[in-house]
Amino acid sequence: MSIPYIITDNSLTVIVNGKALTMQNTNASFDAAKKALVEERYEDLEDLFDTAKAVVSFAEGNVVVQEGQVFYKDTPVANHVVDRIFTFMKEGLPHKPLLRFLDKLMANPSRRATNELYTFLEHKNMPLTPDGNFLAYKSVKPDWTDHHTGKFVNTVGTTLEMVRNGVCDDASVGCSSGFHAGSLEYAKSFGGHGSRLLVVEIDPADVVSVPTDCSCQKLRTTKYKVVAEFERPLDEPLNDSYGDYDEGSEYDEDESDAGEFSDGYKVGYDAAMSQLATSPVLDFGTPTGSSKPIVSEATRQKLRDNALRQKRVNSKFI
Repeated sequence: MSIPYIITDNSLTVIVNGKALTMQNTNASFDAAKKALVEERYEDLEDLFDTAKAVVSFAEGNVVVQEGQVFYKDTPVANHVVDRIFTFMKEGLPHKPLLRFLDKLMANPSRRATNELYTFLEHKNMPLTPDGNFLAYKSVKPDWTDHHTGKFVNTVGTTLEMVRNGVCDDASVGCSSGFHAGSLEYAKSFGGHGSRLLVVEIDPADVVSVPTDCSCQKLRTTKYKVVAEFERPLDEPLNDSYGDYDEGSEYDEDESDAGEFSDGYKVGYDAAMSQLATSPVLDFGTPTGSSKPIVSEATRQKLRDNALRQKRVNSKFI
């Protein structure tokens, strides 16, 4: 038995159980609702119009929403993670990489590092991997060694690790010990002419601090893996270009998950922000604006100056 509905390029209206429900195409559940309608899964439609229920359903019970706050296994999560959930929903991406990311993030022994990492990931769009790690950038010498000591070789496929308590955990200290990685803007500003720019993979549990001196565009970590030499900016919300994620990853949950990614993070972010701004169900906070902040010339100069200063500091910067 069919139900009444009106569908356009911009909106969808259905009548379910005597109630008229409408959503705009900016809603993260818009494509899922259209699919449910086509497949005559009318029992699923009402929940897709309820933002909170849609989020919980997407995460298969690992995420709950209580009084406008999102919790993952009883732990509150920041707005940026909510944005990522909406992004993955909007892009039709599998939810398991997100849950693996949250598992690893919550395994970080430092509450402070966890909160700082939210700031880093929100400031610059670092894609997740199917394993729940994230990708960032690093500059090294032409011979693949680190700029400061020249002792750590960063060839593709290499994993580098140090003792966690040897990494500075004070975010107010800009130049100190630990492996460093950061945004594309930060990495490009460090090392000078002839440096190699790398893509590195980092486990959220291994992040120790996010220094504030570079507008939270860099981090210190106890471990990372070099996965590629830089070829292009990483704009997509989920990236499976590096590594072998087939064995045991359960990445391709169904054939529909294996398609091409669309325009990346900004599409989902804008959709989420639009939904959050108008949703009567949830209040995750005031939208912060564009997902890709314009970097001012002053910030660029600060990054360049900081990079030069770091090279002069007698520390264990790597």
